[in-house]
Amino acid sequence: MNLTSPVFEEDGLIPAKYTCDGDRFLSPPLYIENPPEGTKSFVLIVDDPDVPVEVMPEKLFTHWVLFDIPADTEGIPEGTHPGHLGMNTRGEAQYTGPCPPPEYDPAEHRYFFKLFALDSMLNLEAGSSREHIEEALEGHVLERIELVARYRRT
Repeated sequence: MNLTSPVFEEDGLIPAKYTCDGDRFLSPPLYIENPPEGTKSFVLIVDDPDVPVEVMPEKLFTHWVLFDIPADTEGIPEGTHPGHLGMNTRGEAQYTGPCPPPEYDPAEHRYFFKLFALDSMLNLEAGSSREHIEEALEGHVLERIELVARYRRT
């Protein structure tokens, strides 16, 4: 299975357009290729593990959660959300772009776009928490892949 974006490469920079320095709520386009046989849905979780402990003691900020993405989805066009939106760390069921606080180290953060191919739909309510979604996908993951990008505010 592959997860790519036409606007950034693996370990490349996310364009400012998709961050708080652009349109904070505009998600980047993604392509999904070669899902495993038997895939019934996908889950996408985007998070930042580089959040300073001074800002967030958990040191993890979830930017975007999508679940019950249909198995025939080949891409997620810019600004769209196939399937259902789960809650991000802000408590919002939407994408919120990278916005690393420049006054803390590290100034450049990594963003992990994690895609899970599942053997079922999760059938949870829209707005479910990341924790509830991760609990529900246990035992249903056929394959998992990550696409990592970076961003530093200027």
